[in-house]
Amino acid sequence: QVQLVESGGGLVQAGGSLRLSCAASGDTFSTYAMGWFRQAPGKEREFVARINALWVGGGTDYSDSVKGRFTISRDNAKNTLYLQMNSLKPEDTATYYCAATRRNYGSREIDDYEYWGQGTQVTVSS
Repeated sequence: QVQLVESGGGLVQAGGSLRLSCAASGDTFSTYAMGWFRQAPGKEREFVARINALWVGGGTDYSDSVKGRFTISRDNAKNTLYLQMNSLKPEDTATYYCAATRRNYGSREIDDYEYWGQGTQVTVSS
């Protein structure tokens, strides 16, 4: 079992950048595939990015809405997942959640992740 704690959210102007972190504890972080999801007020939670477990190469995948602006990465030595967000837009405003699955390969599906953090708020002003 793994515990996840997100940090790094805040208020930023459009065009700015933020880096979210997700600290993992309780199990071998590198063996988990990880994902970032977000939920805006009144909307369903949606996929943002995913990264595979270390031993299958750590490949990544992004939603079309963030591709080219966001970068997911992991530091397995620090048990930490990151989401670098550049060129932020007001429509990126949401609570951002990291998630973990025991699967080797990450998924775009919420139900495929067993563990979730509590979320961190990102607000982008126009």
